[in-house]
Amino acid sequence: MPPPSAPRSPSKGTALRILLVRDPFNSRDEDVEAIRAGLADAGYQLVSVADADVDLPILIDESKPDLLIIESEAAARDVLEHVCVSTRNAPRPIVLFTDNDDAERMRTAFAAGITAYIVDGLTAERVKPVLDAALARFGFEQQLRDELASTRNQLSERKLVERAKGMLMKQLGITEDEAYHRLRRLSMEKKLRLADAAQRIIDISAALDE
Repeated sequence: MPPPSAPRSPSKGTALRILLVRDPFNSRDEDVEAIRAGLADAGYQLVSVADADVDLPILIDESKPDLLIIESEAAARDVLEHVCVSTRNAPRPIVLFTDNDDAERMRTAFAAGITAYIVDGLTAERVKPVLDAALARFGFEQQLRDELASTRNQLSERKLVERAKGMLMKQLGITEDEAYHRLRRLSMEKKLRLADAAQRIIDISAALDE
């Protein structure tokens, strides 16, 4: 089964596309209708209403929603995991409306990837403020994830450069500065990023050692 396609950057108003996911075993029709009404009043586009089942990843891939809403009275663990796994390769804000106020279930939901956990008091008027808050939180968390990934990538590249310099110093009997300048020269001559040039040196050294 192919992974879900990446969503567009979520935006407010009519540009926001919503997929409403029902718990097939524990969902109330009146709550689903309240969510529908809230989305309509806010001008959001409801792309589909679906059950959390094996076809959900395909539906997400085809409809490409910007945000998912789950309606599950019991906040069933299987439903939460099914929805979150379906969006793992292309994260989206996920809002859960439920009656389950169990603290452990809340922790489980957030750990699974739920953005907003909303307990009781579901009315059409609450839908838009909840979605706005979920979008803001998701955007902030996504920024943190991007910054963390960038930092990890920089550290990884720095390790490659240091390893390549060490190999040059040992093999050629040169100083660290000389090794760095050789690495820089290779990078410019081959039009490679410094980390890619370092990886090339490491690969060549490994091949020679075999």
